[in-house]
Amino acid sequence: MPDEDLPAFDPKARTGGDRSARQRFEHIYHTLRTRICLLDYPPGERLREEDLAEEFGVSRTPIRRVLVKLEAEGFLRSVHGVGTIVTDIEIEELEQVYQLRVELAELIGRLMPVEPDNSKRAAFRELLSRCEGLVGKPDAREFARINMDFFHLLNSLTGNEPLREISERLYYQTTRIWLKTASRLSQYEEILMDEIRIFHREVADIVDAVNVGDLRVVGLIRRAHISMSFQRLRNEARRAYR
Repeated sequence: MPDEDLPAFDPKARTGGDRSARQRFEHIYHTLRTRICLLDYPPGERLREEDLAEEFGVSRTPIRRVLVKLEAEGFLRSVHGVGTIVTDIEIEELEQVYQLRVELAELIGRLMPVEPDNSKRAAFRELLSRCEGLVGKPDAREFARINMDFFHLLNSLTGNEPLREISERLYYQTTRIWLKTASRLSQYEEILMDEIRIFHREVADIVDAVNVGDLRVVGLIRRAHISMSFQRLRNEARRAYR
């Protein structure tokens, strides 16, 4: 077949197709990860490729790629003869992850800090408003969602890509442990309210620091709250197993 009969190579078309596939992959990945972290898919639940492919309107190939990534990050495990299962987690297994999160938190204001503009300051204020609404009407699921949004907003304050990527991966490794631990306790409602109040104070302090442009203080506040959060979780986990 002569060369002139071959279709012309269109780099824009290929780039567009690649971008579309990548966006589809990211959408499915983030959706499944969020469901796992909100315990919509509780530990032990089986995820079926064919069901997910039908839900998202794709073939099983991109679903399989997403499940492989989630397995590599510790959210899923493959069991021979059973399928892909959501993993379980315990606070004791996460101690080293929390230790690293504590150290990385302070780097937000030190490694390529991104000066917040007016739109970002407004985003922080809007998130603080959501927290205030949560104080008046406690809801564990909404608390978890606001916490996720807060993390991503904080993570945008550094331009250091490796720091953002590592921080995100570690955050999601730990984020579902609170819902799992607190739900086992008879004092669940009281603990939820206490955590919401503490979280509200953290957000308020960070909003103040963002408003004056002191990102080093943002990192220090975040570091302290992650450390205290782990200690509270460990104490509550011990109570849950008594």
